[in-house]
Amino acid sequence: MRRCQPLLGTFVEISIADQNAHHAIQSAFEQIKKVEQLMSFHNADSELSIINAQVHCKSIRVHPWTAQILRIAQDLNVHSGGLFNCGIGHRLITAGLLPKHIDFANHGIGGIEDLYFIDHDRICSLRPLCLDLGGIAKGFAVDEAVKALIKEGVSSGIVNAGGDLRVFGNEPQTIYLRNPQLPQHLIELGALSNGAIATSALYFAKRDQQHSHIINPLSKIDFDIHEQFSGSYSVLAKECVYADALTKVLALSRQGHHPCFARYSAQAIQIAL
Repeated sequence: MRRCQPLLGTFVEISIADQNAHHAIQSAFEQIKKVEQLMSFHNADSELSIINAQVHCKSIRVHPWTAQILRIAQDLNVHSGGLFNCGIGHRLITAGLLPKHIDFANHGIGGIEDLYFIDHDRICSLRPLCLDLGGIAKGFAVDEAVKALIKEGVSSGIVNAGGDLRVFGNEPQTIYLRNPQLPQHLIELGALSNGAIATSALYFAKRDQQHSHIINPLSKIDFDIHEQFSGSYSVLAKECVYADALTKVLALSRQGHHPCFARYSAQAIQIAL
């Protein structure tokens, strides 16, 4: 059984062997919708938007999933040497890649390192934040969808959210990557079982017109790395939340053996142009 829905700014496809598990697939999609409702930057009423608007003014109690993602983001920030930082939403707004919900004029915007947990689900910040959970939330949503399918008794399957893909169960699945030079052609990567893969690439972008969505958070000025960003950057990991986040580390560092890959039991794959 295969079903697809437009969610998370892309198309999410769920494929399972059981042809009668309609409820299981619906449950998985509901989990994805819940993540989107909580963590969408595009939704001015999402919990993430409330955090961005208010967290520097008062403490905010957040949903356990949001708290979990923020803790993961902080851990990734530390162990990537700052290459992963979801506190660059304002720079993506400047680049025209995100909507401007909040006016941050004359404010010094902080990063994920400026966010503090008062207790397990209450947060605050001494500086204004403009967090964009984007890809990491998409990876997390894929993981939660897989959990929902397993809970409903589904033995194996695939959840694919615009290239953030996770395979579960005892049936290995053949994984393909697009050739970054000829994106209509596929490169067979091999079989994946009980794991996740995510890829960052400008497959169909007109490279003289479209900017990269990856911004170097360590840069002192607002710029994207479009001119340097070529090829494709994929990461294999146990969970999709880490696979997605680490593609940014790989694309920025160009280090297939960056220390943080070992920490998260991940493997980097680079395809150069």
